[in-house]
Amino acid sequence: MAQSIQALRERRDAIAKNINSLMENNKGKAWSAEHQKTYDDSMSEVDTINAEIKRHETILAKLGEDAAAGNPDGLLNAAIRTPGAQNEESRALRNFMLGGFQALTTDDVARHNARRSPEIQAAMSTGTGSEGGYTVATEYFRRLTEAMKAYGGLRSLATVIRTGTGAAMNFPAADATAEEGEIVGENAAASALDTAFLNMQLQVFKYSSKSIAIPFELIQDSMFDLELYIEALVAMRIGRISGRHHVTGTGTTQPMGALTASVTGKVGAAGQTATVGYDDLVDLEHSVDPAYRNGRSVGWLMHDQTVKAVRKIKDSDGRPIFVPGYEQGNPGGAPDRLLNRPLNVDQAMPQMAANAKPILFGDFSKYTIREVMDLTIFRMTDSAYTLKGQVGFVAFNRQGGNLIDVGGALKHYQNSAT
Repeated sequence: MAQSIQALRERRDAIAKNINSLMENNKGKAWSAEHQKTYDDSMSEVDTINAEIKRHETILAKLGEDAAAGNPDGLLNAAIRTPGAQNEESRALRNFMLGGFQALTTDDVARHNARRSPEIQAAMSTGTGSEGGYTVATEYFRRLTEAMKAYGGLRSLATVIRTGTGAAMNFPAADATAEEGEIVGENAAASALDTAFLNMQLQVFKYSSKSIAIPFELIQDSMFDLELYIEALVAMRIGRISGRHHVTGTGTTQPMGALTASVTGKVGAAGQTATVGYDDLVDLEHSVDPAYRNGRSVGWLMHDQTVKAVRKIKDSDGRPIFVPGYEQGNPGGAPDRLLNRPLNVDQAMPQMAANAKPILFGDFSKYTIREVMDLTIFRMTDSAYTLKGQVGFVAFNRQGGNLIDVGGALKHYQNSAT
């Protein structure tokens, strides 16, 4: 299946390159009805390929859902351990999940302590005191981070930092964009102009995966990839909620979302309660100062349904403003482009509606996501699980986010109220 997906992506890339070439070589009045037909036919083929890729990806996702439901024909059969394939970190993690703290060898404990990487914590579990929390190894946490990107397009654009503690982190800020010097005469005194400074904070919040109950039968089956199963569920649960908060979080009991912290750049005219036009996008782009419009993380962010509407927009010469992306030496695909800027999708963005803020534009690197230390998994074997023939797991992760900027790096388009 992986080879099939790769082949489909290569076909899509080839078509996207042809579309890019077609639009680049036929600008302005040179764009004809024949060119438009070629564009429409090519985009139709791209959509067909995208649907096929999504179908394959849905099948893979279904395997995970089957495992979550206890279906023995799902991930259980797909996740077969290769003898000897586990590294020491993975083996220790599996031992902990199977038997708890007491199942770890003295070598496991000694090795981690010697490396000053305390992956074994003596925190109390729900049940007996000998059951401790297991801080995920570096390899596992890195995979978790990659998986979380699938749930939040913003995360791959933002600046991500890690800190050793969860104490409030301060960022001094100042807006001196309106300040300028002066010409003074001979022996004349210079005027005073003090810059106003302010303090921005980046706090963290504790996220939980909620409890995950695993039947004894699956734990006892050595052919079941327990680490992969737990990892997939943790990534999905924590990734979805934190990704949503990084976009629309309130900033009080949640991280400050990028959209929440952004400034209005353009409001649709009366009647545009569920639409956006070419001029609106141009106005939104130029509402952001040119100083913010260069860089790797500059672009658009919107819901997939908004992308669908934007794809139908044409410029004053009748040319579509949407250009499909294609790989340029980097595996995994490239973002589509809108007005020659990367177009990124995040399903946490609102869809177009009266007063909604469905489109975000600017420098997303100014949004900072903060992670504190590692993700921690706890194993629970109290009576609430034992009576049902289960072992419980729960994961915690501390993170936060805020737009560390006072100059309007991110601005949004807002639909009209009426």
